Amino acid sequence: MTPAFRRLTLLSLIITTHLYAAPATTTALAAQPDYQQGQQWLQQRLQQRQQQRQQQKEHGRAQNVILFLGDGMSITTLTAARILEGQNQGLSGEEHRLYFETFPYSALVKTYNTNQQTPDSAGTMSAITTGVKTRAGVIAIGPEQDRGICQGAAAYHQPTLLQWAQQQGYATGIVTTARITHATPAASYAHSPERNWEADSDLSREARRYGCRDIAWQLIHQAYPAGLDIALGGGKRNFSRDGERHSGNLIADWQQQFPGGQYLENRQQLMQLRADTPGPVLGLFADSHLDYHLDRSGQQPDLAEMTRAALAFLQQQKQHHPQRGYLLIVEGARIDHGHHAGNAKRALDESIELARAVQLADQLSDNNTLLLVTADHSHTLSMAGYPQRGNDILGFAANQGLLLANDQSPYTTLGYANGPGGSANARHSERLPGRILWHQPEHRQTEPHSDNFQQAALADIYAETHGADDVALHARGPGARLFQGLLEQHEIYHRIRRALQQEN
Repeated sequence: MTPAFRRLTLLSLIITTHLYAAPATTTALAAQPDYQQGQQWLQQRLQQRQQQRQQQKEHGRAQNVILFLGDGMSITTLTAARILEGQNQGLSGEEHRLYFETFPYSALVKTYNTNQQTPDSAGTMSAITTGVKTRAGVIAIGPEQDRGICQGAAAYHQPTLLQWAQQQGYATGIVTTARITHATPAASYAHSPERNWEADSDLSREARRYGCRDIAWQLIHQAYPAGLDIALGGGKRNFSRDGERHSGNLIADWQQQFPGGQYLENRQQLMQLRADTPGPVLGLFADSHLDYHLDRSGQQPDLAEMTRAALAFLQQQKQHHPQRGYLLIVEGARIDHGHHAGNAKRALDESIELARAVQLADQLSDNNTLLLVTADHSHTLSMAGYPQRGNDILGFAANQGLLLANDQSPYTTLGYANGPGGSANARHSERLPGRILWHQPEHRQTEPHSDNFQQAALADIYAETHGADDVALHARGPGARLFQGLLEQHEIYHRIRRALQQEN
């Protein structure tokens, strides 16, 4: 150890010790009535746990499954989102829980693809929906097939959970705030060696030569005829020549196939959806992805509204056929997009919206329903510094005053390892979140509570990347006890089937 490094280490220890030992902060914490300590708090937690077990049917066969997928909802995202939701309710935030974090069972899930340490959504969601871990970029196709190569791909198609459920007589549905043809929802019904083949205009010459079909075509001409009951999301542009298609009008094709079905294009039509129709239902509420919740107009439904409509429709299908259960997959897609933009506020707000949809589904479903909440992968969001208890999660790190970096500038608690918030963007962005003198009047447009604020990033790149760390899974209902410990991602598929198929 060099003398310089020894001095640096000693200085770090002194600073850390000082922060940990701040007497005023400790006294303030002890005075808070919600501070979690002592025998009384422990007894309350044990009673809550016993009540959860008594209220929930955790054994026996699940009749229905609702799988919620927070795209890119890393564990740090959960922590920051629960604090934000709590602070929005007037709490300090740290003691708060997102609704699904009260579920009695939880697990960690490893997310790597067969060819990448840090995964993409196509490979991770394919692992969840097929039970086969595979490559990045491919949709429900085994790892033997190279990405972007159509020739020979059909030999490695992997049946998806929804396809299996349809064969078993279950009612099935998909809800997403992304394009319905985007990688994550597509992995529940389509097979493609390239996630970007959403419309026929996206297909390569090689794909056309060997007969691969685009994802939108597969939804209309394969997934619905096979038994898909309802799909709600965005991506209308991929279904007609007015958008991205070179040929045909898939919406017209769908309406011709299902003259008794209901096609929806806006929130008002969704609110008027009759659950007792024989169906099926197709809802495309935006040309591309649905707007972020913070930006959404009254023309587009939110995630909870789509979840309510899909659940009511599937439950009505079950009433027509009492022995028929249902399987619903719900994706909060724009968590991921907020992170890619280096915009933690939108990512956290979308996570809170997902929790709201989970709460609604839990209230509307019966005790024969297994609810699962997980993510496909993480992101590089981090929480750092030594902010005091209750410090504004979207604000600057502070502990009895602003905490300053070596350049004497404040920094936010939240930041990214890479992304558009890198310091090189200082010359080009009015929303620069990097190391500038935040407290100077001319830089007030970089106020960290702005909806468009981008957190500081270590590496300056156009779009923030996924992370490689594990994600969380939370479970409630019959079969929930199967989801504990450290899981490989493709195990989720097999454990869902086990929960549906046998007394567990």
